[in-house]
Amino acid sequence: MISKRTRNWILALLFLGWSLGNIDRYIMNYAVLSITKDLHLSASTTGLLLSSFFAGYAIMQMPGGWLADRFGPRKVLLAAVISWSIFTGLTGAAWSLTSMVIIRFLFGIGEGGFQPASSKIISLTFPKAERGRAMSIMLSSGGIITLIIPIASATLLTTIGWRTTFIIIGAVGAIIAALYWYFIKFPENNTEDKMNHIAVSSQKGIFRSLFKIPMIWNLIIAYFCIYAVNWGLAAWIPTYLVKNRGLDLMSLGWVQTIPGLTMLVGIYLGGYIIDKLPKGRERLAGSFSCACIGILLYLMFTASSVTSFITYQAIVNLFIAFVITLLPAIILKQLPSSVTGTAMGIANTGGQLAGFVTPMAIGFIVDAFNGSFNAAFWMLIGFAIVCIVALLTLSDKKVDLLKQKEQEAFALDA
Repeated sequence: MISKRTRNWILALLFLGWSLGNIDRYIMNYAVLSITKDLHLSASTTGLLLSSFFAGYAIMQMPGGWLADRFGPRKVLLAAVISWSIFTGLTGAAWSLTSMVIIRFLFGIGEGGFQPASSKIISLTFPKAERGRAMSIMLSSGGIITLIIPIASATLLTTIGWRTTFIIIGAVGAIIAALYWYFIKFPENNTEDKMNHIAVSSQKGIFRSLFKIPMIWNLIIAYFCIYAVNWGLAAWIPTYLVKNRGLDLMSLGWVQTIPGLTMLVGIYLGGYIIDKLPKGRERLAGSFSCACIGILLYLMFTASSVTSFITYQAIVNLFIAFVITLLPAIILKQLPSSVTGTAMGIANTGGQLAGFVTPMAIGFIVDAFNGSFNAAFWMLIGFAIVCIVALLTLSDKKVDLLKQKEQEAFALDA
C-alpha cells in the first residue's frame, strides 16, 4: 500500500505537469492574436491552427489509455511530457501556417497520453473514496492557469514575444520530465499491478467489453459536448473581446482573471461535492449544471456591456468546471482500476474531438456571418442541451459484469 505522503507527492507532480500542459494550450489562445498577424491568417485558418493540437490529442487518447493499462502509466507519462516539451519548443520556430499546424498536431500526439496515464496513476494510488477529490486537484491546474494566464500572456507576449515564450515553456517541460523519472515510482508485484496484468492480457477483449457498456457511450457524448463549450469559449473569447468588444490585450488579460478564478473554485468545489453525492445522483447534478450553462451562454452573447458579459462568463465557468470534474470521477468511481486508463482514453477522445472540431467550426461560422459570433454561441447552447440528454440517460448497466469478470480472472490467477 502506498503511503499517504507518497500519494500526495505523486499528486503534486501530476498537478505540476498538468499545469504546464494547460499553460501551453491556453497561452496559444492569446498568442494567436500575434501569430495571426505574423502569418497573415484569416478567421478560418486561425480556427484550423487552434484545432490542430486537438486533432493529435484526440487520436492519441485511446492508444494512450491502452498503453497505460498495458505497459504501465509511468512510461506513458514520461513519453508524453518529453515529446510535448519538444514540440512546444518547436512551436516558437514555426515559419508558416503549414509548419505551425504540423508542429501543433504532433504536440497533441505527444500530450495525448498524459491524462489517461495520470488518471490511471490516481486510480492505483488513491482509495475510491478519495479519487474524486484527487482528480479535482489535478484538474484544478486548469482553473489556476486560466486565472493567471491572461495577465502572464499579456506580459510575455508584449515583452519577449510568442516565439521565445514557447521555447521557454518547452524547456520547463524537460525539467518536469526529469522530476517524473526520478520521483514517480511504484512498488513491484502489488495487487493492483497483478489485476492490471490479468485484465489487459487480451486487449481486444478490453475494448470490446468497454464499448458494450452504455455508460461509455453516454460519457463519450457528454465529454464531446462539455469540451465543445469549454474549448469553444477558451479558444475564441480573447479574439471576440478584442475584435467585437473593443478591448486591448492588457485589458483583456485583467478581465479574464475573473472567469479564471471561478473556474478554479468550481473545480475544487466540484471535487468535494462529487465525493459526497450518493451513487446515481451524478447524472442529475450534471444535467442541472448543463442546463445552467445553456442559459448563461445565451445571456453572454446578448449582454449589453463587457461587464455583464464577464459576469455571465464567470458564472458559466463554475458549472463547466463542475461537469468537467464530474465526468472523469464517474469513470474512476464506477469502473475497475485495471481498465480506467483505457476507459478514460475512450471517453476523453470525445472531449478532444470537440477541441478539434469546435474552434475550427467557430472560425468558419464567424467568416460566414461577417464577423458575428451569435451563430457560434447558438451552436454551443445546442451542445449544452445534448449534454443534458447524455447525462440524464446515463446508466451503469453491465458495469457490474465487467467487475465480476475481473474478480474471476484474479481468483483464477491466484
